Amino acid sequence: MASRLVHRAWRWAQQAGAVTADRPGPHAFRRIGSGTRLAFPQGTIFGAPWIELGDHCIVGAEVTLTAGMMPDLDLGPEAVLRLGSGVVLGRGSHVIAHSPVTIGDDVFFGPYCYVTSTNHSYDDPHEPVGRQWPRSAPVEIGAGSWLGHGAVVLPGARLGRNVVVAAGSVVRGEVPDHAVVAGAPARIVRRWDAEAGWQPPLRTPAPTPVPEGVTSAQLLALAERAGPDALPEQPGPPQE
Repeated sequence: MASRLVHRAWRWAQQAGAVTADRPGPHAFRRIGSGTRLAFPQGTIFGAPWIELGDHCIVGAEVTLTAGMMPDLDLGPEAVLRLGSGVVLGRGSHVIAHSPVTIGDDVFFGPYCYVTSTNHSYDDPHEPVGRQWPRSAPVEIGAGSWLGHGAVVLPGARLGRNVVVAAGSVVRGEVPDHAVVAGAPARIVRRWDAEAGWQPPLRTPAPTPVPEGVTSAQLLALAERAGPDALPEQPGPPQE
């Protein structure tokens, strides 16, 4: 009974502690779009008046969002951290915006990603690194991109549209549209060519999307009967 009570109380806290446009809690964000929700418990949040969150964003539990180097700074008239609409930030991710950070529409983060516009400097060999003035540069992540688990995006990075960042990669510099990068430091391992398609070619066929009109109940029934690979086939192009 005690266990059930604890879990019931935690579910209540998750509902009551979530942040939305209608229930911003203690955070005076510059904007929270319609349908956007920050799961409870939130991570560290400060500089909220300089943070804009677009519509229908999902911010996972324990996600840190900060604007400025510390709380209670006046950062001027413009937003410093901007999330477009449809952004998903996985659990435990960090977005640290000392200089402007812009995340485009429909960008998805896996868990524990780290994006920062500031990094420590170590110019003076006699001074502790943590006491030296950091370097900052704006960061942009283009619409439709995907960052895998544990990806790190460093100051000055500019990712194009629909970029894939492999799990555990460390990205700096510019990444063109429709590229896949991997490694530390990240390198381009695949790109889309308008005439030749993906180069090098993909090793597996594209997943079959769920046909229009199929209900969730039908999908569950089908999975129970025949396993996860039993989705109805869609008609393909005519064969010559």
